[in-house]
Amino acid sequence: MYLFWDEKLVTDFSEANIAGMYKRGYVFTRKGKGVMQQTRSLRVDLVRFELSSENRRVLKHVEGIEITAESLPVENYDWKIGKLAKDFYQKFGQNTFTANKIKELLTDTNKSNFNALLSYSPSGSTAGKTTTGYAVCYAGKGFTHYSYPFYGIERSPKDMGLGMMTLAIMLCQEQGDRYIYLGSASRPTDTYKLQFSSLEWFNGEIWKQDYGELKQILKNA
Repeated sequence: MYLFWDEKLVTDFSEANIAGMYKRGYVFTRKGKGVMQQTRSLRVDLVRFELSSENRRVLKHVEGIEITAESLPVENYDWKIGKLAKDFYQKFGQNTFTANKIKELLTDTNKSNFNALLSYSPSGSTAGKTTTGYAVCYAGKGFTHYSYPFYGIERSPKDMGLGMMTLAIMLCQEQGDRYIYLGSASRPTDTYKLQFSSLEWFNGEIWKQDYGELKQILKNA
């Protein structure tokens, strides 16, 4: 169950208002246009972010994977993208994420809150050896919300999911963003997100940097 403390329907989509909502722990959802939920949000301060030895180890597993960003909506939508997402999210339960919902997020600006798509593709000698991955995102003023990643599990390299997230963090830092938001920390399995330096989490009132406290919260979740 996704953790959230409050839900709002925003009608002011100005960059300043949306940035302010994210600063108060709200994130865009796939529930409907303008629906934002306040959660135990995670973000990386990209001014202070530096790769750790663990981050570099993960990156070695995705060597040869290139990341590119494009604006939404997708002009020439391919149903293979929807199938890839549906197959990936089935591990969380049947119909967790339908192909129709992915199509809606990527093609219908009247129903989707998201405006950017990250694509992960093999290059050079690795072409054909790994499966392309994607992440649906919201790109705001000075920040990016990394959300809804998916990829072909069986034919992707080890640590593909974590590698995709790490590459996204590096890309956002290179393009001058101040923050990248990584979704919510609500389950014990979310501890994998805590390996990034300069990570901050929202406790319902303020942003904190105490990893130990958050680990204990997740352990008892």
